[in-house]
Amino acid sequence: MTNRQIIIPGEKIVDSGDFLPGEGTEKRAGGIYALRFGLAETSDKLIRVIPLSGVYSPRRGNVVIGKVEEINFNGWRININASETAFLSLMEVPRYVNKDGLDEVMDIGDMVVAKVWGINKRGIDLSIKSRGLGRIDEGIIMEINPHKVPRVIGKEGSMIRLIKENTGCNITVGQNGLIWITGNKVEDELFAKKAILYVAEKCFVSGLTEEMEKWFDKEKGK
Repeated sequence: MTNRQIIIPGEKIVDSGDFLPGEGTEKRAGGIYALRFGLAETSDKLIRVIPLSGVYSPRRGNVVIGKVEEINFNGWRININASETAFLSLMEVPRYVNKDGLDEVMDIGDMVVAKVWGINKRGIDLSIKSRGLGRIDEGIIMEINPHKVPRVIGKEGSMIRLIKENTGCNITVGQNGLIWITGNKVEDELFAKKAILYVAEKCFVSGLTEEMEKWFDKEKGK
């Protein structure tokens, strides 16, 4: 059983008892306290706070969506809504690219789905070698707070699967809060966007998957 509640920094979540402090919490003065604003989650005696605000913090393996902001002689600099821009090297493109024709692969202003494969002193390194990655040429792109992405995806992908099934759209969720939606018609894409915004708005609600099933029944009955 998992219980969730909105919490603010410094607020006492529970008496310490048998509970253990997890991410975003600390144990002091006989209780476990929040270190940041977010959603307090209690699961198997572990207390953690899922942040609901703040910038995206990249992790290796994350799929992200970004915009090409600069082209140089060996790759593309891409804005992924992190504290620093990321870089996609020619070496991480799954085909031969002429160094004089980088803009033919991706131009400034283009959107791209990529994977974070490295984080170091030089910055964030991206790759588009895996399936499903590369330049975005169709559909719509929306944005939510990156810290609400886990709720949009759901446990083992349950929420995003529900949205796909009810809208008939393909949906790629970037861990940085950008989401790419493609459907057979724009009305389907906008319906999927509306559903995702509803999940983001209600992210603090327990039993959200069941809530969304009711929401879809209501929306389709209009």
